[in-house]
Amino acid sequence: MTPSRTGIMRAGIIIGAVLLVAIAVGARALSGPRVALTRVERRPLVQKIVANGRVDVPVRVQLGAQAGGVVSRLHVDQGDRVEAGDLLLELSSDEAVAVVAQAAARLQQVRELDLQAAQEELRQAEVSLRRAERQWERVEALAVDGGVSAEEAESARDERDLASSRRDNAAAQVRGNAAGGSLERLAVAELAAAQARLEQTRVMAPAAGTILQRLVQPGDIVTAGAGLLDLAPTGPTWLAVQPEEKNLAYLRVGQSAQASADAYPDSVFTARVTRLAPAVDPARGTIEVELVVDQPPTFLRPDMTVSINVEIASRDAALVIPAECVHDADGSPWVLVLQDGRAERRAVTLGLRGEGMVEIVSGLGEGDAVVPPEATRIKAGSRLRAAAGTT
Repeated sequence: MTPSRTGIMRAGIIIGAVLLVAIAVGARALSGPRVALTRVERRPLVQKIVANGRVDVPVRVQLGAQAGGVVSRLHVDQGDRVEAGDLLLELSSDEAVAVVAQAAARLQQVRELDLQAAQEELRQAEVSLRRAERQWERVEALAVDGGVSAEEAESARDERDLASSRRDNAAAQVRGNAAGGSLERLAVAELAAAQARLEQTRVMAPAAGTILQRLVQPGDIVTAGAGLLDLAPTGPTWLAVQPEEKNLAYLRVGQSAQASADAYPDSVFTARVTRLAPAVDPARGTIEVELVVDQPPTFLRPDMTVSINVEIASRDAALVIPAECVHDADGSPWVLVLQDGRAERRAVTLGLRGEGMVEIVSGLGEGDAVVPPEATRIKAGSRLRAAAGTT
């Protein structure tokens, strides 16, 4: 049977459609898949060093008592700010207090009772001396004419000399008990020694600062010189951070940094680099950097965790692409770039590294289309086309 004209036309249409589909598929295969590529662009770029560390306490003073004993009272707690001379801790001091009271009473006795007694004794000694001198004068006059024996004259002279000696001793006793005298000075020294022993049972703040740690509790028995409290004296606020050693070439003393505490991430404050460690930590591959905070916020505490970033370089119009587009496994950075419908591997020279972006010093031009890392099926030499979403 001869095919109908309608059937022949229908078959021709089907065959044509199949051919068109085949041609489209073939063309797509020849031109490659569409990929959303990234354009090289110019934009401002800032390179920063970001590192973590802590609020450093370069000086920690461990306070102890000069005497041993039982801790009776603690007047401070961790975190308290103290001033120089504040009483921080007391040991049991009943015995020392009693010794002070005894020494004070002894000084009062020397200055008052003993002095009065010595003055009275001096008056009596002076009266006795005058009487003995008059008696000697009479005996001496009689002895010239032989009115008294030699023994009587010698006895009168001895009485006068003895009265004079008693008067001198009484005068010395008065001088010793008077203000500034030897006995008074000795009593003052004994009182000072007793007071010093009492002070040894008390721990005072040697300088203004912050109590970092209490090492004892009331009732603890401690020995002389044992650590009782840790104090951080008031002074500059320091930060100690450990950036990777690869950043060493970019760091220098005097650089300004922006810092924030992990507990207060929204409160940014300024710090200044003051010291770079002379050696690298071989275990961590880091370099310790010290910074000073000239105007520290009130919330900073010793050993608080902080983050800092230091701006080390910037460009107003750097040629940049996302850092993730750069392949650098072997130390020779390269990218895949669209060139004449194919992915071409191209070596690039990198410059500054910003937040997620990297500067291209050579190898690419503004507007070049770079293959992003998510296009894993695209290899060097693969055909591809820029998708409509290419930026």
